[in-house]
Amino acid sequence: MSEKLMLSIPKSSLPRERLLEYGEQALSNQELLAILLRTGSKPYNVMELSGLVLAAFPSLYELKSASLKELQTIRGVGQIKAIELKAMMELGSRIHQALQPKYGKVRTSMDLAFQLMEELKDYQQEHLICLYLNTKNEIIHRQTLFIGSLNQSIAHPREIFREAVRHSAARIICVHNHRATRS
Repeated sequence: MSEKLMLSIPKSSLPRERLLEYGEQALSNQELLAILLRTGSKPYNVMELSGLVLAAFPSLYELKSASLKELQTIRGVGQIKAIELKAMMELGSRIHQALQPKYGKVRTSMDLAFQLMEELKDYQQEHLICLYLNTKNEIIHRQTLFIGSLNQSIAHPREIFREAVRHSAARIICVHNHRATRS
């Protein structure tokens, strides 16, 4: 696309810019596909090429089921673009099937305490560890948020809650070790 032509297209009509401005859900299938294709192929710009791909496979199911050879029958889609499309579709399928990882279940506070005391007993510095749980008390995220000095650790609630929101946690357990100092 020439620079002169590029300047005449309103910013809001470019897929990447539209995604930034309105979010991915506001984009059409053609715009999302154009972002993934990144570039067109002579004589088509990326929006035209994505339109051709979607015209060749009228439903997303048909596009998902297309072989490399079938994708390459579209003018402008060579082996590399066909491979990228198949990889994108496979990654999308894997993402769709992905489950939130779980790192055990908290059955009782006493069991958790014994487990963590054993783990933290030899640490030379103060550690603040947060466990983020779902509604079934399954640990969905664990993070050491702060490592302090020999005998103190400063924690800020915003750091704790940021991770809780990020992982959609229903419950939070914060643990820290008291490093005993001997005289």
